[in-house]
Amino acid sequence: MQSGNTLGQLPASGEEQLAALDNARSALNNIVLGKDPEIALALACLLARGHLLIEDLPGLGKTILAQSLAKVLGLSFQRIQFTSDLLPADIVGVSVFDQGRGKFRFQPGPVFAQLVLADEVNRATPKAQSALLEAMEEQQVSVDGQTHPLPQPYFVVATQNPSDQIGTFQLPESQLDRFLMRVELGYPSEEHERALITGVDRRQLLAEVQPALSAALLAGLQAACATVHISDPLIDYVQALVRFTRESPEIETGLSPRGALALVGAARAHAFIEHHSGVFPDDVRAVFGAVAGHRLKPASGSTFRSPGELSHHVLDHVAIP
Repeated sequence: MQSGNTLGQLPASGEEQLAALDNARSALNNIVLGKDPEIALALACLLARGHLLIEDLPGLGKTILAQSLAKVLGLSFQRIQFTSDLLPADIVGVSVFDQGRGKFRFQPGPVFAQLVLADEVNRATPKAQSALLEAMEEQQVSVDGQTHPLPQPYFVVATQNPSDQIGTFQLPESQLDRFLMRVELGYPSEEHERALITGVDRRQLLAEVQPALSAALLAGLQAACATVHISDPLIDYVQALVRFTRESPEIETGLSPRGALALVGAARAHAFIEHHSGVFPDDVRAVFGAVAGHRLKPASGSTFRSPGELSHHVLDHVAIP
């Protein structure tokens, strides 16, 4: 982690918050080896009150990262394994008749947890996928005309396999936009892969790890992130990036105002995690691909095919203030 440009004279509570956050990051790095930038992005996503989408090939640690986030952050956890026969009621819950009371009562589904892992979300049909929309956006679910609030804080961490794999359904744009960030883990380095092969099983490490945060402390960290200073020149930079995505002939669909707000919130959270005194251009650039990649659509005939290529194209053509 970077040591310069620290937040300086913090009150004791602020120092304790940062120490707990650093401990959480270290614990995650001990389980998911060699992925500190991706872990920083995942933490920034949750601190910015967003939902996280992890996309990559099977077997690269998507599920273990999601489980580790819940354990290290001290949040209640539920996992939903998405399959082609999954029904919306399997996710949000259902009303069942209570013979003893002579009336229906709501039986909550696994979506009722502070951190919900939607594992292989794109293996379910669009109807089942859409059951998450209200939960992610409104932090509540509606069943049989009744509204049920979800636990707080509330996060969805979804994993998905590449859309060209057998048995997958592409997520609609409306649902993709509900995810603040999309990250990829990629293959480990040779050094870290050897440590995985010869070391302790990651599931055993996860079982032994102790929470570094709590729901109350996480709420304080979220509030602190929202106050991180972002200067007018940095706002100009964000707006220039957003404007370029809308004007570039290589991009069919640029960032919406929601995307611009997501970029600012994520940059603030990243600056906080890195102990910066305010948002720097490097913070904006660090989160840009994760925030913008799944929201950008290449134009017909564009030479750019992947979200990463489009994001680099934007960053390369907008001057840093």
